[in-house]
Amino acid sequence: MLKFVDNLQSLQNELEKLYKLGMKLTFFGGIKEVTGSNYMIESGGVKILIDCGLKQSGHFADPENWDPFPYDLNEISAVFVTHAHIDHTGRLPKLIRDGYRGKIYSTPPTKDFAQLLLLDSENILQKEAEQHSREQLYLADDVMELMTRWEGLEYYRDFNIGGIKVKLYNAGHILGSSIIEVEADGKKILFTGDLGNNPPPIIKGTDFFEEADYCVIESAYGARIHEPTQPGIIEDLIEDVAKFRSVLMIPAFAMERTQKLLYEMNGLFKEGRVPRIPVFLDSPLAIEVTDIYKKYTDYFNEETLKEVDGHFSLFDFPGLQKTLTTEESKSINSVPPPKVIIAGSGMSQGGRILHHEMRYLSDPKSIILFVGYQSKGSLGRKIKEGAPSVKIHGEDVNVKCRIVSIESYSAHADQKQLLAWLEPMKFDLKNVFVVQGDDEGSSVLVNKIKDQLAIRAEIPEGGKTYEL
Repeated sequence: MLKFVDNLQSLQNELEKLYKLGMKLTFFGGIKEVTGSNYMIESGGVKILIDCGLKQSGHFADPENWDPFPYDLNEISAVFVTHAHIDHTGRLPKLIRDGYRGKIYSTPPTKDFAQLLLLDSENILQKEAEQHSREQLYLADDVMELMTRWEGLEYYRDFNIGGIKVKLYNAGHILGSSIIEVEADGKKILFTGDLGNNPPPIIKGTDFFEEADYCVIESAYGARIHEPTQPGIIEDLIEDVAKFRSVLMIPAFAMERTQKLLYEMNGLFKEGRVPRIPVFLDSPLAIEVTDIYKKYTDYFNEETLKEVDGHFSLFDFPGLQKTLTTEESKSINSVPPPKVIIAGSGMSQGGRILHHEMRYLSDPKSIILFVGYQSKGSLGRKIKEGAPSVKIHGEDVNVKCRIVSIESYSAHADQKQLLAWLEPMKFDLKNVFVVQGDDEGSSVLVNKIKDQLAIRAEIPEGGKTYEL
């Protein structure tokens, strides 16, 4: 009897060892919300994080961002980052501030972009902290310390850490964005980050996979289908502005949307398809981001490389003026129409675009063009939905200008593209975890994956550990 008990205890000990060694996945953010991406993989006692993003449901930074991290930072061996957007990187400086001493890995462009975006966000976070009597989430010094720990990792390079193999692939979302493949214990799991709206301009398209055991997939557009591409809209708007001697305002995100706009306008002006009128890029951050593109032409697609052909002028064309300083920005007012103004922020929640909107929203001849998603409650959303007046810097501003929106500029894969990306792996996938979408987007995509691809899929529970 004692021998039986000893054997049973021995078996139990072995099973506990196997459990500890098996790959486990825990979700700490991005559940039924687009932002706050943060996941942990554990195998053989080694723990790595995928992303550490800012949670941004109704504000630039939700109060939960100030909460302590729900894991021991001393136990984290490494952090891998899918791409530079703040909802994937925004709490990395806090990670450093709170005591993390390990390395961070991503593609080189992601590191460069992240430094700019995190420093820019530090200014906004400082104002939010003051408004709510909180300690600042992080300081500029924390960002610079983060950069000393951050190492570049190119696509398709095998990287091993404590028995876990990691490899980055092209997500096709923004320059340097990655799908992260993790292999351990004979299993493979993919983290999509954000998949691109293919085929993307400028950069190479999304990598596809034929097999994987598990997948953590985004669902920002899980319930939506992009409208067909609308060729000629930018051309028509510039022609209208020139004809009626008016102003075209474009609230644009500093990364990706601005570069798409400049790329398209570059072609229109250089080919003589539109009249030459002044175009102002009135965003210091967008100007700095655009300069980073010049460092990474290896990430460009073949068509773009042919256009570069030894010189870089993708985003420079006759009439383009970059206004870095406040004085240069104010001088735009003295330039008579027609003119085009591209400025942040993309949802009109702050930045220099507000000054131009105060000046021109009430002009029936002016045009405001939205080329990005406008979240609920944002000033951009109110204008887009036809509010007769809006409040800017405490003043009521009548909205009488023409309002135009182009949804096809989105850099996110839509529902059809997400399903098409999963389809080649449908015979191997054991489970798909649907994240980084609102409740509707995630729920609809889960049902589509089950119905159309016959793959098990679910919205994971926040904080729950799944044994893979």
